[in-house]
Amino acid sequence: MIRKAVAADLDAVEIVYDQVHQAEEAGIYTTGWKRGIYPTRATARAALRRGDLFVLEENGAVLGAGIINHIQMDEYRSAPWRHETPEDRVCVLHTLVISPKAARRGLGRQFVSFYEACALARGCRELRIDTNARNLPARNMYRALGYSEIAVVPTVFNGISGVELVLLEKHL
Repeated sequence: MIRKAVAADLDAVEIVYDQVHQAEEAGIYTTGWKRGIYPTRATARAALRRGDLFVLEENGAVLGAGIINHIQMDEYRSAPWRHETPEDRVCVLHTLVISPKAARRGLGRQFVSFYEACALARGCRELRIDTNARNLPARNMYRALGYSEIAVVPTVFNGISGVELVLLEKHL
């Protein structure tokens, strides 16, 4: 089940972030995220306050999280998007994370499907996502789900320098 997060979910989301950081540090994952920089508990707390943090829960355990809103990062401004759309009609998925303990079970795809349904319910037909160029599993998943890579933008992203940010879009 995917639902809007509540304050009691913050500890569990932070644990999932920590699990991903551990996998990154062990060379198992290549998200490009950095412990203590991004994502952190503060990332989840800010999204919770805005009301755009969602969690994926199974049998009472939070196994994933993501942020769904209309906020487009500065890097999006100069991208050659295929569809010119007013900002309030663009839905963006940020910081999608699935616990390594639940990897390869289709939960990322399930979350993206939820995101697409949320976008349609909000009247948004233009979907945008970004990921680190190093995150090949995410790029492959998004491509398989019909997202097109629009640009790769060199940037300092969420405090992490040297990021090649891949911008993706899908029109429903």
